[in-house]
Amino acid sequence: MDQIKTGALIRQLRLGAGLTQKQLAEKVNVSDKAVSKWECGNGAPDVSLLTALAEVFGTDVNTLLSGSKDINESEKGDMKKIRFYVCKDCGGIMTSTSEAAVSCCGNRLSPLVPKKAEGDELLKTEIIDGELFVTSDHEMTKQHYISFAAYVCDNTMMMFRQYPEWKMQARLPLVRMGRLIWYCTEHGAFYQDIK
Repeated sequence: MDQIKTGALIRQLRLGAGLTQKQLAEKVNVSDKAVSKWECGNGAPDVSLLTALAEVFGTDVNTLLSGSKDINESEKGDMKKIRFYVCKDCGGIMTSTSEAAVSCCGNRLSPLVPKKAEGDELLKTEIIDGELFVTSDHEMTKQHYISFAAYVCDNTMMMFRQYPEWKMQARLPLVRMGRLIWYCTEHGAFYQDIK
């Protein structure tokens, strides 16, 4: 940890939150002199305080340790660049439209990298009653199932949670070109384009 960079970031975050040094000190149970010392780069917060500081500022411990906030470049609303994350422990599904640090159940998650589906991997699509009906013959057991399917186009993302021992299916409004993305608990993420 670079004390000067971390101190400057603490000052920036404190001012952004509209807090005085004394108010911040009260929130993390230290003296206002300690906060002043951090901000001047003459010391650093004890490791035991980093979680509390991160909560006060609505950031994470890694940001405080690095001493900088990395701002993502705007993706300009292109949903095609959406990233999906799946927690191996609880099955939670998260998304982001730009680079993100995502964690769940104490694990840092990496974005899924879908591979192009071919042959038997492809989802079945047909138009029924003016909607696109998506199904699969996937076995859908408790250990091996599709946990979600999503439709993504330029400005829209629709996600359909799937459950073990249910048939995999989703109904979409009749849509223009886009991409179906899904995640199999054993084989990973796949995609297929809809034209």
